[in-house]
Amino acid sequence: MKVIASDADDPAYGSSARVVYSVLDEEKIFSVERHTGIILTAMADLDRETQDRYELVVKATDMAGQMGGLSGSTTVTIVITDVNDNPPRFTQSECKMYQFTVSEGATVGTSVGRVIAMDADMGENTDMGYLISDQEGGELFKVTTDMDTQEAVISIKKLLDFESKRSHNVVVEVVNKHVDPRFAGLGSFRDETIVCVSVSDVDEPPIFLPADGATLEVQEDAKLGALVGVVMAKDPDVENAPVRFSIDRSTDQESIFHIDPVSGAITLGKILDRETAGWHNISVTAVEADNQAMASHSEVSIRILDVNDNPPELATPYEASICEDAKPGQVGTGSQPSTFSQLIHTISVVDRDEPQSGHHFHFNLVHDASSNRHFTLWDVKDNTAGIRTQRSGFNRNEQNVYFLSILVVDNGAILSCSATAYVMSAALSPGALIALLVCMLILIVLVLLILTLKCHRKGQRIAEEEEDMRDNVIKYNDEGGGEQDTQAYDIGTLRNLYDFPEAKGPEAGPPDLRTLPQWIQGRRAAGGGGGGGGADGGGRTASASVSAAAMGGVAGEPPADFSLFKDYIRKKVEQADTDQSVPPYDSFQTYAFEGSSSPALSLSSIHTLSTASEQDFSYLGDWGPRFRQLAGYYAPTGPEEDDS
Repeated sequence: MKVIASDADDPAYGSSARVVYSVLDEEKIFSVERHTGIILTAMADLDRETQDRYELVVKATDMAGQMGGLSGSTTVTIVITDVNDNPPRFTQSECKMYQFTVSEGATVGTSVGRVIAMDADMGENTDMGYLISDQEGGELFKVTTDMDTQEAVISIKKLLDFESKRSHNVVVEVVNKHVDPRFAGLGSFRDETIVCVSVSDVDEPPIFLPADGATLEVQEDAKLGALVGVVMAKDPDVENAPVRFSIDRSTDQESIFHIDPVSGAITLGKILDRETAGWHNISVTAVEADNQAMASHSEVSIRILDVNDNPPELATPYEASICEDAKPGQVGTGSQPSTFSQLIHTISVVDRDEPQSGHHFHFNLVHDASSNRHFTLWDVKDNTAGIRTQRSGFNRNEQNVYFLSILVVDNGAILSCSATAYVMSAALSPGALIALLVCMLILIVLVLLILTLKCHRKGQRIAEEEEDMRDNVIKYNDEGGGEQDTQAYDIGTLRNLYDFPEAKGPEAGPPDLRTLPQWIQGRRAAGGGGGGGGADGGGRTASASVSAAAMGGVAGEPPADFSLFKDYIRKKVEQADTDQSVPPYDSFQTYAFEGSSSPALSLSSIHTLSTASEQDFSYLGDWGPRFRQLAGYYAPTGPEEDDS
């Protein structure tokens, strides 16, 4: 702008009226031309957002600014107007997000929350637009701009599911609508932020699988209680509450179908008839077991599949007429005009069934009809048949009405009882029936022979098992008394499988062979010895393993007391019978019982290796090659070996 100052002095008189201008304040920001009074900016790029108003004091001095001149001043108000030099900015920084919570039951269009970006400009320079820049957020949410507040309104675009995803991070971007290209170098005039939307859980009703309803099929000849199909539904909540099913009886008033409340299996409650109703549409309800208010419905369509359960029927009641003087092949008159020449009448049939390949009927005259000798039937092969005469001339006085029995069979099974019986009798001759009966008789004889042979073999096996009286052997392992323990027990007593006899004195003789099993009697009679076993009363068998001296005994010595070994065996048998850690069937156990001592004493005595020992082990060298190494350990060492 320009300021002008006037001076009342005579401009022709010296410099009294010569005025010059200067700035008294804000001279760093603004300046004024000295002689013209034009106010100029002293710096570039003023910032309205920092200060949008200045009070500039301009002074005018006469005498051309020389000493002694007079001056006057004025205040100039300068207002800085706005330009779009500031981009919009969200108030939340990048490390912080906007947080909102919405229920998973919220409908489409429900507002989630609002966010706003700040713009330091003013007027239309603050007009902003918002958008969602990420693909996932754009599928579930949409954003609009509130023109009054310049806020971004985030709303639901698609139903949310807490069980699928519990939180969504949506990237919201803001841009200036009016961008000044002069300030493009200042940077991007847009900003973005992350909006975190948390989905809260609500109790939802069960959902059906598939969601758009199910289509089931069942044969029309299915029996009562037959399975039609199964509907499935589940609770979508995290708790996954059990679901109960029921049928809306308004859609099944006749109770044709029943449904299992737990499994959802649909069964038949009544016999079906496809010809009466080919489809049934029922509504199934699913509710949570612990919350009846949470219910959902699904339409179930049930298609009744056709079976050939209906015989062919005449399309209309047929009645034909013929003149008395009719010739063979002459066309007669009937209730339905014939399209075929040389026919008395043409008949057609219908079938209520719906075969997949279409109907195809076969026509035949029943042979036992008395009228068949006067008429013939011609199958036209197009599901119709024609009736023709076989004689020339009829007499009404003799017979004025003839009834023809016609058998019509469709392309399925013959359902007429009389027709079926007729076909069977014609198909099976007496010779075929006799052959069939002979085959059945042969099969019965073979089965009886096989059963008899099996019973005979089973009896043999039982007899063999009864002869084998040996029980399982329980083997008890216990160490004996050594090689000198030859009187510990009577080994012959152990061979008795039936009892443990008491020990006998030296004067007693050998045990009675008749009390022993046959295989032991044979060995005793032959003079053989050997180990044996004693059978306990619990069904188990005990066996003893003893040293060589105890097995053979010492010649001429009386048998030793058996009570020690008998008590030990009995304790072991009782312990095995009461053991709860093994199965209750018989088992095999072995116990070795060692005698008292050995004539060679112990070779592993502590004193054996003592240098002061006076025992002579030279006899070890006479034991043979097996004890050569042992004899080397205990043989006396020579002087040369000591030196070495």
